[in-house]
Amino acid sequence: MSTPIPTETGQLNPSYDVVIMGSGAAGLVAAVRAADAGLGVLVVEKASLLGGTTAAGGGVMWAPNNHLAKAAGYQDSHADGVAYLSEAAGHVMTAGEIDWYVSTAPRAVEFLNTNTRVSMVPIARPDYHMEWKGAANGGRGLDNNAFDPQEYPGLAELIRPSSYFPLLTMTERDELNGRAADPSLLEHRASTGIRTMGGALVGSLVASALDRGVHIVVSCPVEELSRTGTGWLVTLGGTAAQAPLAATAVVLASGGFEWNPRLRSALLPYPVTPISAPSNEGDGLELGLKVGAAVEDMSAVWGVPVISTAAHQYDGRRSGRMGNVEMTLPGSITVNSDGKRFVNEALNYHDASRVFASINPHTGRQQNNPAWLVFDADYRAKYPVAGSLPGEPAEWMVSAPSLELLAKEVGINSAGLESTVARFNADAAVGVDTEFGRGATPQDRFLGDAGNTPNPCLAPLLTAPFYAVPIHAGVLGTSGGLATDFNGRVLDHRQQAIPGLYAAGNVSAGVFRNNYPGGGATLGSAITRAFAVGEDLAARPQ
Repeated sequence: MSTPIPTETGQLNPSYDVVIMGSGAAGLVAAVRAADAGLGVLVVEKASLLGGTTAAGGGVMWAPNNHLAKAAGYQDSHADGVAYLSEAAGHVMTAGEIDWYVSTAPRAVEFLNTNTRVSMVPIARPDYHMEWKGAANGGRGLDNNAFDPQEYPGLAELIRPSSYFPLLTMTERDELNGRAADPSLLEHRASTGIRTMGGALVGSLVASALDRGVHIVVSCPVEELSRTGTGWLVTLGGTAAQAPLAATAVVLASGGFEWNPRLRSALLPYPVTPISAPSNEGDGLELGLKVGAAVEDMSAVWGVPVISTAAHQYDGRRSGRMGNVEMTLPGSITVNSDGKRFVNEALNYHDASRVFASINPHTGRQQNNPAWLVFDADYRAKYPVAGSLPGEPAEWMVSAPSLELLAKEVGINSAGLESTVARFNADAAVGVDTEFGRGATPQDRFLGDAGNTPNPCLAPLLTAPFYAVPIHAGVLGTSGGLATDFNGRVLDHRQQAIPGLYAAGNVSAGVFRNNYPGGGATLGSAITRAFAVGEDLAARPQ
């Protein structure tokens, strides 16, 4: 490796074939694929750390019919992928869009695992709706092997840390059945700089980009884009503030707008708690709009229930943690202020989060946001809750010696809560949720506790003290944005490609049009489109 990390400002060229805005998976995949074609590439990152929301998250990619799954013995086909995605999103995606994704995603996986330092492995996580035609019982979700950055001095310190995920691969995390990880393993990985999940994906992509001589700068927002006769002028700020750089093509891969209160209130239908990189403030979206880009699906999000405490800060801003595992594990329920359950708590996080935003027709307000995760002492003794290990003091949790007192403490209807728990306990005793069917599907059971029988998602709430934790509608990111074609070329309001302007990741409208077919759909959308961007750049006359 000869390229320093990051590139010094004085080493920047006055012009590049491609300037890429953002260093998450979308930006880095486009960078690596374009550099493979011999193009001169610059990646500019607004934040001081690399990786964006990819590095903050779980790093799983959803890719039907990929070669890694087949090699591991999973059964899949192009036809099954098309059939399943048609069930999941055929009401908003065209047949051409569905076929494009199912054809392109496995090619992106093959490129990354054959030509780069990315090392993906299939996981046994089933699709979110096994009842749909074409569903697969594993293999479409791809995890990342742990990445050791020691060959690249300084890289470990430059990768954005996760806001809450432990230093485990997703496979290792799934095998814990909700319990805490081995502290010695986590300490070893932290001390040696080893990264997992999204951090491993980012690390391996950055290393691959550096292998190809890609320039990467941090703390460098893009201030302005302007068209020229042959390309673009890109005005940089921060550490690289200087005369505008010339670029033949620009790729916007700067993430969504979920951390921008102005855009959030203008475009999203309900309040959300973001848990992504706080640098996602819609910079690329607004730059695209200024040069005439069209947009699609602007109210769409990658939704998730979130547990947020005052102590949970990310880059100095209030954030939170995914709460879907805590909701799924046996011995907890999720209720609204009436004390009523309102969803199958083991439902996939995107679909569950939609129900949080349901409107009460009598008040016109959200009736389930916030909600409360309620559990008993047995649950508290077994499972971590929002990072608090079993048995650890957690002053931010509300506890009480009875359900009645707990309800009064947090403002839940006590009669409603006691009635709900009584019904739930009777169901849990026989392992059948008669109200919402929790634990009745393979996807439900996947994140449950396999050692809890007869239903890994159900156990009664019996042992005092009882606990309540607020849980809100949250987002992994927004998924509406700039309109693009199959090649990631940004379209104007006449559906014509803006010459030399591309977009991928959450700055662009998501491939699945506000649907979530399986775990890893967020990165599946980002990586697949970014790979198509790189291919189109590679095919352009130079």
